[in-house]
Amino acid sequence: MPQTVWFLTLPGVMALDLTGPAESLALAGDHFTLRYIGPQPSVVCSTGMTIGNIEPLPDTLPPESLLVVPGVYDSRICYDTPQAEQARKWLQTQQAVIQAQNLMLICVCSGALLAAQAGLLNGVQCTTHHDVSDRMKAAAPQARVKDNRVFVEDGNIWTSAGITAGIDLALHLINRLCGAQRALAVAREMVVWFRRSGDDPQLSPWLRYRNHLHPAIHRAQDAMIAHPEHAWTLAELAARAHVSSRHLARLFRQHLGISVREYHEQLRVGIARQRQQQGEAAEKAALAAGFSSARQLRRARQRWNDQLTR
Repeated sequence: MPQTVWFLTLPGVMALDLTGPAESLALAGDHFTLRYIGPQPSVVCSTGMTIGNIEPLPDTLPPESLLVVPGVYDSRICYDTPQAEQARKWLQTQQAVIQAQNLMLICVCSGALLAAQAGLLNGVQCTTHHDVSDRMKAAAPQARVKDNRVFVEDGNIWTSAGITAGIDLALHLINRLCGAQRALAVAREMVVWFRRSGDDPQLSPWLRYRNHLHPAIHRAQDAMIAHPEHAWTLAELAARAHVSSRHLARLFRQHLGISVREYHEQLRVGIARQRQQQGEAAEKAALAAGFSSARQLRRARQRWNDQLTR
């Protein structure tokens, strides 16, 4: 029998938070039945598109159901409405079923904030979009919020970061419930080349340290990104950036908060992770990323994980 997936659909719902997981699950074949519920029969989503035929909120959900709570385009506005309050109260009525693990709760992006406001994440390891994380900690001090995670699984409660991370979570769910081959087939159909794990950071090293405007740093970063396997020296990168070695090192510390060597190492860890996700052995992936061995890769990955948990 297919499992029923209920999507809690509110005004202002983020389109991809809803359609990304829904499309992923739909492509899994006859394993899932999708239904859409909410306080009103139609809503306008983040892109201005109207979503209709939304069923009323049921009193109870059948056992073994999956309840998906997508995020909204602006949780400060969209969660301060009568519809959001009705949804919060309805979520509270499902708490006993969730705690008994007869219902799987899946929150995408700021959907975790709504669940936290309803008291469903107290004592639960969870995550959300990095822009919402601080507000979720304030709204639910007892929730064990994990920063910079793609998704977090804690028993029957799964939460994910923003927007496309909902697809990663859906693929992981398909892998768990339908098997690895089905998940791989869905990923290929959706042209999702690298299915991330829950331990992967929300912000990859390609994006995390590019939120600055300094041209010299960008020139050095561009060189390392183009050839991360190269054994770049500080002098080589400084020449590419048209500054002195000492000045480049100072710029990285000032604007990125890490050293040139640390940035280069994080790029290499990212390359190795991607190659391993494609099925390469650790040793081969390590060498392709510029490490001398799988052991050196493991040490670098541990340093990166330690930094994330600080």
